[in-house]
Amino acid sequence: MTDQDSNGAGGGLRRVPSLVPGLDTVLGGGFLSGGLYLVMGVAGAGKTVLGSHIIYSHAATGGRGLFVTVLAESHGRMMAHLQPMRFFDQSLIPDRITYISAYQALDETEKGLKNLIDLLRREVQASGATVLVLDGLSAIVTTASSLFALKRFTHELQVLASATDCTMFLLGTGSGALTGSEHTMVDGVIELRQRLYASRNERRLQVHKMRGSSFLEGEHAFRISDQGLAVFPRFEAQYGIPENREPLGGQRQTSGIASLDRLLDGGLPMTTQALLIGSSGAGKTTLCLQFISASSAAEPGLFLGCFEPPERLRGKAEVMGFGLAAAEQRGDVELLWCPVGEQILDELAHKLLEAVRRRRVRRLVIDGIIGFQQAALEEQRMVRFWSALSTELRALGVTTVHTMETPDVTGPELRLPVQGVSPLAETLILLRFAERHSRLYRLISVFKVRDAAYDPTIREFSITNAGIVIGEPFEGADGVLTGEPRESPDRIQPPRRVSRARFAGRAGEPP
Repeated sequence: MTDQDSNGAGGGLRRVPSLVPGLDTVLGGGFLSGGLYLVMGVAGAGKTVLGSHIIYSHAATGGRGLFVTVLAESHGRMMAHLQPMRFFDQSLIPDRITYISAYQALDETEKGLKNLIDLLRREVQASGATVLVLDGLSAIVTTASSLFALKRFTHELQVLASATDCTMFLLGTGSGALTGSEHTMVDGVIELRQRLYASRNERRLQVHKMRGSSFLEGEHAFRISDQGLAVFPRFEAQYGIPENREPLGGQRQTSGIASLDRLLDGGLPMTTQALLIGSSGAGKTTLCLQFISASSAAEPGLFLGCFEPPERLRGKAEVMGFGLAAAEQRGDVELLWCPVGEQILDELAHKLLEAVRRRRVRRLVIDGIIGFQQAALEEQRMVRFWSALSTELRALGVTTVHTMETPDVTGPELRLPVQGVSPLAETLILLRFAERHSRLYRLISVFKVRDAAYDPTIREFSITNAGIVIGEPFEGADGVLTGEPRESPDRIQPPRRVSRARFAGRAGEPP
């Protein structure tokens, strides 16, 4: 296993990466070699899975692991539970991973802790272990005859870890608050917990302490699956400050709709965010399909959909002749479906960034924001999260079009389901229905293009077999964006009368 140089205050101390996806990012690079770490959590939080994932990944890359249990489940049952997980490798046992039980060593109350230390010392030296997991801290605490005895045991274990350069993990039940003596004497404390939001549960990891290293503070979501344990660092904590902050250029990128490009004075500003706002059926997805169908080898595209699966998107694009299937076959476009459900917000963001970086995406569609909102268990995170995501996408040179659905088809108010997100977009485009003379019209208007020229005219558009076609300005009515237009006064009153009223009282003319 390859150790890394420490970037923390430890100077020459070496890093031992956990190789658990996402965890080393939270830890600032991994654990310190020869350190002693406490992993806390209630029953079922995932402590044994985390310890097993670390030890098997370590052994698979050349290290040696020792897994010691005290009043825990049998080794056979433990391995049966781990067998479906990808990191588990039966062939590593017993040459590179050794399982032992320390139950007998703790059988005598007075000498139990000393017997356990002696056992661990012998086994670490005999096996040449470089990672040790001790599962059963609660039983050890119960066995200790006094607080001093527990402190002495923790100290001796810490000395053993340092002397043998073996990184050790204590798994215990309880809270990660730094109150116990064993908490203050170890090199790091990690707590695993489960958060219940209404009927939904989400697993969280928090680092309370990490000596000699900076780390990402706060809670971070994680998932346990047949892949093992994966941590998803809180996005706004990891990407609070982007690496690339070059000023935006003046180049434009076609929207895929020539008539819309004219409204935008040549197209969407490159490496910016464009927000499409409209009710269901207004044409948001169709516009997004035309934008993504303009992808090429020079401008790879990614379509992340939260509602319509790829099969429906391909069918819709084929009917309108967008050439989406051919673009997929060429590798110019990738369709990524993340259906609304019990998604983890940070997992969605990291999956999106991985796909963007893997293909160096330059055109991105997120259809729609509500999928991310549904994944955000704390609504107050959305503005900070979306700001960090938008900034990172700009830094990666991506032009993004994302959609937000309004709850009302028509009406005097324009209500947005996600507050505080629209100001983060450089371009705002509104798609709206309007009823006039017992007929529904589709209207499009550009609300904003930050620091650039655009045509603010409200125009009628239609969805044809060739996609969106934008027509002439919608004239002769006021209040069209409310969905309930009124006839313009100049259509109701004769022009001459309007002119007289307008200039009445001026230049001595009687009213």
